[in-house]
Amino acid sequence: MTSDSASVPAREERATYGDVLADRRFRLLLATRTLTVAADALRIMTLSVLVFATTGSPLLSALTFGIGFLPQLAGSFLLGSLADRARPRRLVIAGHGLQCLTAAVMGVAHLPVAAILVLLAAVAGLTPVFSGVTNRLVAETLTGDAYVLGRSLSNICASAAQLTGLAAGGAAVALLGPRTTLLWSAGAYLIAAVAIRVRLPDLPAPEQAVPEQSAAEQAAPERAPRQGRRRGTGSVLRHSWYGGAALLADRRVRALLLAQWLPPMFVAGAESLIVPFVSDHRMPDGSAGLLLACLPVGMLTGDLAVGRFVRPAVRERLVPTLVVVLGLPLAGFALDPSWVVCAVLLFLTGTGFAYALGLQRSFLDAVPQARRGQAFGLLSAGLMSVQGVGPAVFGTVAEFTDAGMAMALAGLATVCAAGGMAARRAGDGGR
Repeated sequence: MTSDSASVPAREERATYGDVLADRRFRLLLATRTLTVAADALRIMTLSVLVFATTGSPLLSALTFGIGFLPQLAGSFLLGSLADRARPRRLVIAGHGLQCLTAAVMGVAHLPVAAILVLLAAVAGLTPVFSGVTNRLVAETLTGDAYVLGRSLSNICASAAQLTGLAAGGAAVALLGPRTTLLWSAGAYLIAAVAIRVRLPDLPAPEQAVPEQSAAEQAAPERAPRQGRRRGTGSVLRHSWYGGAALLADRRVRALLLAQWLPPMFVAGAESLIVPFVSDHRMPDGSAGLLLACLPVGMLTGDLAVGRFVRPAVRERLVPTLVVVLGLPLAGFALDPSWVVCAVLLFLTGTGFAYALGLQRSFLDAVPQARRGQAFGLLSAGLMSVQGVGPAVFGTVAEFTDAGMAMALAGLATVCAAGGMAARRAGDGGR
């Protein structure tokens, strides 16, 4: 599949953000994704406020905030192959349209809380399909280092959009009320769907050839389901389950997935304890919100600096070091630091998230082209799921110690993950 614009630099060349933004198709995908991330944050914040106002239950409000995470992993295994089997434009429009309809229904209809939670979980189960096809389009539009910088720009814009959506959510709910705010969220999804319909070409579905077998599949061919000459035969469920299992069975793909899942899981666990840490240390009112903002600000800074000023080969070598940067500052929370020191520690932690840029090309090369959409969906679903697991694990640790100690342990776990990555890199000969 070729891009609408001039070709971007090949893998061996160093790209720039200008090269990436020169591609019209990527600009469209970046703009619509940024808009929908902001709409997601606006919707989540609004629904949490609405549910709490309706029930008075902190538990149900928190569940509303996080219900969209865990179902995504199941959705990837049950429906993920759709990202590699359907016409991209139709699938992306369907995703934005479904989100628009969901937000509009919740804004207009006075649904019971149980129905809201079920609806959110059901839509979350389909999210890996829509995110997978979008990420596959980016991978087929940009090549080499331009692809890495494209991912960097996506991360930067998504972080900014999330901050904007959450901040605007509070103000919009106060000024307009939660139901009107939900309708504004629905309007943002609708704009994204219309933009994709008008500006994205109606590209054909990917070639439905049987993907190359991994080493694990070749070693155990009896485990593979019977297939015709074309992968399009058979049910979506069977191909999704088999495709997800095949990706996890591949040693290299599995290692790269875990490398992108585990550090964020540990950091999410620490992040979830900022509010109780602030309370335990009697910090000024509003401190929690400001400290929570330090992480995404650091992430924006790190992604921009590493993506712009570090050469591709150096980025890949720096992965373990940046993971240490991600985790080590959190160990300082065991020393009861002041508010200012906490802000600096969290900012430094955020910069370490740039480690993922050094894994992007390796991951793209490791997954079979015929399963790229499902692989990206699985990666995204796993990242969302661990954001629910980390807080549960380290929240439990905090029950037996305290918030600062649990945050420090989360940081040390991240540093251990860096050691594992460095050992694996050495075992692979530095590749």
